[in-house]
This record gives sequence, structure tokens and C-alpha cells, in this order.
Amino acid sequence: MHEDVKHVSDQTLPALTDSVLTGPALTALGWSAFFADQIGEDDTGLVPMRVATVHRARMVAQSLSGPVRLVLPPRANTADYAVGDWILAEPATAVLVRRLERRTLLQRRGEGGGAPQLIAANVDTLFIVTSCNDDFSPARLERYLAVANEAGTTPVIVLTKADQVADPGAFRDQAATLQRGVQAVWLDATSSDAAMVLAPWLGVGQTVALVGSSGVGKSSLLNTLAEKSGDDAQLTGSVREDDAKGRHTTTSRSLHAIAGGAMVIDTPGVRSLHVSDLTTGLDQLFAEIAELSPECRFRDCTHGHEPGCAVRAAVSAGTLDPARLERWRKLHEENLSNTPVLTGPRGNKTARPGRRRR
Repeated sequence: MHEDVKHVSDQTLPALTDSVLTGPALTALGWSAFFADQIGEDDTGLVPMRVATVHRARMVAQSLSGPVRLVLPPRANTADYAVGDWILAEPATAVLVRRLERRTLLQRRGEGGGAPQLIAANVDTLFIVTSCNDDFSPARLERYLAVANEAGTTPVIVLTKADQVADPGAFRDQAATLQRGVQAVWLDATSSDAAMVLAPWLGVGQTVALVGSSGVGKSSLLNTLAEKSGDDAQLTGSVREDDAKGRHTTTSRSLHAIAGGAMVIDTPGVRSLHVSDLTTGLDQLFAEIAELSPECRFRDCTHGHEPGCAVRAAVSAGTLDPARLERWRKLHEENLSNTPVLTGPRGNKTARPGRRRR
């Protein structure tokens, strides 16, 4: 956010009233009945805001009167909040009172587990951005798809730099095979036509998040969609010609208004995304493997060495891509390793590192 952030004393903040809760201005920020249903009598007089930036020691939220720097209560930790969260605050002091329950949450852990890092909250559509060059990696895209599936957001693969290749449709067709029903589109992130290509997901009140590697054009796409230029524009970086990798130009997550009425969350580029805490995300991504698994002789079949494995039989018959099975196995093992396991008596459980299946 490049707007001037005001302290609460500099502006009048509208408190919670029926007209505010049902008004178009709040809806444009992503408000819906899901959040309105969480408002009770104890919240009378509080201000609804949406978290726009989160830094180590401060947070800025978007209110109906503009961006406001929040005052955190004692012992509050900014790590517990994500860009896109809806919160209620005191109108006179901007003190954060409570966070509303999230509808969706994108998060990740580092390799080997550890505390999860919150990526974005209350996202309707996840734009997984890659480019029509050496950055295009089915294995990396599958990681993002698994995370999107687990969070309950709708993934869309966005292929940038389509103007730099002879056949961008070939990249789109390959991306569309990575998950049943996933949509993939190609565009030039710097062209005004990009907004038309993505219009189905950019309606008023919708929230999208941009994720992907550095240098694929996320910042350029944000500038195009939000019609940002000059000092208001997000910094963009060049890409090295030898490996198509870019420099990190976005260093923190931030919430922006799109000209068409949606909200977009920009995120820093990610070199490697480690999967963890997946329960249904992999089954949705690798539906062809999940559907065959019940036919295996052993219920806990790893599809690696056990006799009577229906999945390996499909590979042998040529009906299942062996590369898909190998990528499934890698993500499955990684998920086991990175997902902490709760142990101990009920009511006093502690987390220990995940395990690898032998």
C-alpha cells in the first residue's frame, strides 16, 4: 500500500451499524455474510477493517476511511495475523479487539516443520503465476495447487510473458493437465488485456492472491490490474537470461484495490515451497492416484514396493504417467516429514517433528 497511512485521530472511522455491514463500500473490501454472521451484541460500536500489511512490529488495516495503523493490545503477536484478515477495532483508538474467523487461510512451514508462516487469509482465488520460459515447472506448480486445495481457494494458473514465445498455448495445455478442472490462462502482464483475461475472477468483493517465483511478472501484473504507475507502482525486477530466475522485488505481503472492484494480495517471490499439513490437498491434486488407492491390496500402500498395488499396475499398463506417481511420492513423503504430530495425553498434547514412512 502506497497510500498515506493515517493515525486514528486524523479521521472519522464508521462503527458497526446495519448500514455499514450491508453497504457496498464494505463489500468492495471483501466483506460478506460469512463475516457479518460473526458480529454479536458485544461488538456494537467497533470498526470493521481488513489487514493490509503485516510487519514485525506493526500492522496496517484498510478501513472505510482509508488505511489505518492498528494499535496492538498487550502480548499480541503480529505473526498471528495474515494480510486479508478481518478484524474489529476501537474507533477512537484503533486498538485491535479481535480477529474474525477466517474463511480460507494460505500458510506454509519451512523444511522440517516449525511454526507455520501465514501467507494470506480470506482468499477466493489463488493466481499461481509462472512464465512461458524456463521458470515453468510442473512439479513447482503442483506444490502451489496442493496448498490452494488444502486452503479451500480456487487455483488458477496464470502464464505470463506469453508475448515472448511462439506458442503460449502449449504451456497452457501442459498446465491444465496438472489437476482435473484447473483453469490455466496466458497473458502479457504489462498489457491492458490482462485484466480482460482475468476478469472472471476479479468481480466486486472478490479477493485474489498472487503467488509464484521471483521474476515471473507478479508485480507487473499487479501494476496492470490496479492501474498503478509512477511512485505508486510496485517495483519490478529483471530476469537473468541464463536461468530465467528473477530478483525479489516484492519484500512483504500487501493488499491492493483492483480497478474492476476486486482486492488483490501481492506476495514475495518463493524459490521453494515445502508442503506440510495436507489432508485432502494431495488427493485432489492427484485424483487419478487417490481413486486407484482403494484397489490396492494393503490399505496403507505406499505405491512403491508392495504386491497388489493398483497404482503401479496402472503405470505398467500405461494408463498412469510414471512421472506423476514419482512427484506424488515426493510430495507425500515431504508432507509426512514436515507436518508435526501431536503426542501426549488429551488436553496436554505437544507437537513433535513429522515422520517419514519407511
